[in-house]
Amino acid sequence: MNQNYEALTICNTKKAIILLLTNKAEIVARKDGLVLRSPSISLPFPSIIRLEKYVHVKYKRVMLSRKNILRRDNHKCQYCGRSDLPLTIDHVIPKSKGGQDSWENLVTACIKCNNKKGDRTLEEAKMNLIRKPFRPSHIMFLKNFVGQVDERWKPYLYLT
Repeated sequence: MNQNYEALTICNTKKAIILLLTNKAEIVARKDGLVLRSPSISLPFPSIIRLEKYVHVKYKRVMLSRKNILRRDNHKCQYCGRSDLPLTIDHVIPKSKGGQDSWENLVTACIKCNNKKGDRTLEEAKMNLIRKPFRPSHIMFLKNFVGQVDERWKPYLYLT
């Protein structure tokens, strides 16, 4: 977390320990019962750390990429819901009809549904989306990165 308790990223334990030992961070929450020991020091196992100094992060938006669209859509076709088929990226409004490469216009689609829709709008193809495409937040991707979120993280990830 940043100095203002804003979630920044998930780092590995080694990075967290280095930040703690160099006095660049403090422990906000620890894993119960776990302690890291060396011959000269004993340190609680960190679950959440907070930076001592505020770090200005210019760019917190999730980059638009094929991998991130698949992640946002949980690797499922947004037309039929299947995840057991090869997946592609589809323009909801085709580029030939003015559609843009944007979070709000790109969805994950299986090859079958993508071919069925073709170069047509949803109305023309008589197809519906399971979920409207959206721009994900970096917090959503932090949550997805770790899978199951530690209960102690929820107040800091705005998931309560």
